[in-house]
Amino acid sequence: MLLGARDAPEPRAAEAPPLRLSKFHAPEIVFGPDSVQEAAHAAVRLGARRPFVVTDPGLLEAGWPSDLLTHLRATGLAPELWFDVTPNPKDHEIEAGFARYVEAGCDVVLGIGGGSVMDAAKGVALLAANGGRIHDYEGIDRIEHPIPPMIMLPSTSGTGADVSQFCIVTDTDRHTKMTIMGRALVPDVSVIDPRLLTTMPDDLNAATGLDALTHGIEAFVSLAHGPLTDHHALQAISLVHANLVRTMMRPNDAAARCAMAQAALEAGLAFTNAILGATHAMSHQAGGMLDLPHGVVNGVLLPHVIRFNGAAVPERFVPIAQAMGLSDVAGAPAEEAVERVAEEVRRLGDEVGVPKGLGDLGVTDADIPRLAHLTLSDACLTTNPRPASVAEVAALFRTAM
Repeated sequence: MLLGARDAPEPRAAEAPPLRLSKFHAPEIVFGPDSVQEAAHAAVRLGARRPFVVTDPGLLEAGWPSDLLTHLRATGLAPELWFDVTPNPKDHEIEAGFARYVEAGCDVVLGIGGGSVMDAAKGVALLAANGGRIHDYEGIDRIEHPIPPMIMLPSTSGTGADVSQFCIVTDTDRHTKMTIMGRALVPDVSVIDPRLLTTMPDDLNAATGLDALTHGIEAFVSLAHGPLTDHHALQAISLVHANLVRTMMRPNDAAARCAMAQAALEAGLAFTNAILGATHAMSHQAGGMLDLPHGVVNGVLLPHVIRFNGAAVPERFVPIAQAMGLSDVAGAPAEEAVERVAEEVRRLGDEVGVPKGLGDLGVTDADIPRLAHLTLSDACLTTNPRPASVAEVAALFRTAM
């Protein structure tokens, strides 16, 4: 007996893959203009009496640390200021900061500045509770004792250090960057005041903006991505693409600055939970060897890594292309989205003044074998969507020259 149309069985919907168990780390977040004063109230809540304020000479000149110190003193606290931090913070700088922290009898740690300042602040807090040398903690989850409370106030729009579980420190003996990673390094409070972004020089604005873009793209294609990180990653990509050039052309555009502050935040939330990939694993080595600006190295490497990873997971680049407003990829093969995203990243780099090759930054062919070997031991490579051998990493470096 034939079944009639009304008797035919319903077609079965494809079953969605089961969700993986995941954790999402995030600090308390205070966001908005004039929010610097909230850092002082947060310090009081966290039990501060003599907070240790970390910054750098450039930001001191801009005046923002002075604002913070005024607010801290107004709440009855006695802050200690330390500003001997250079770009790509060095192991010996952090150990000197730790000695100052102990000598002054400090408690809560505040970092006001860019990624280098915030990484240095994390390093000081780590040593304050665990002792030893900063090198002892390279790798994942090697921090044994709880560290002092931390409050971060970012002055750039891209590093994500104010919300991340990463601390990146230059090992001056090996001339490379150490990746220290662990839940203990997620700050207690992130205070994001877009006003602080207005004093960035153009080159730092470009570099940190491209860093945020790299965070978003690498987090979205990471092996550890999930629904929450995907949302933040795509939003960050969209915001950087729409606003980075605007902030370069109109530095006092408040709406664009707020958008870039949000982009940096969302990219940070994405990558601290999904981790990163080959771009960062490679960038850490080049930056550590030659003391290069991290975001600029990312901007040079990213298009090449996109093509490398796109050969394995082209479908992941379709939503990225859409987030960047590349409407011409609709209905096209995923491989076309990969190429369009790579081209658009390079175009954006050209527009904000990023060099086309690593050679322009001082990297030589003779550096590549060592850079490739060091890259394979970087924690960020573990979540890259495509496995990479030493030879493949070396080939990527050569392509990026």
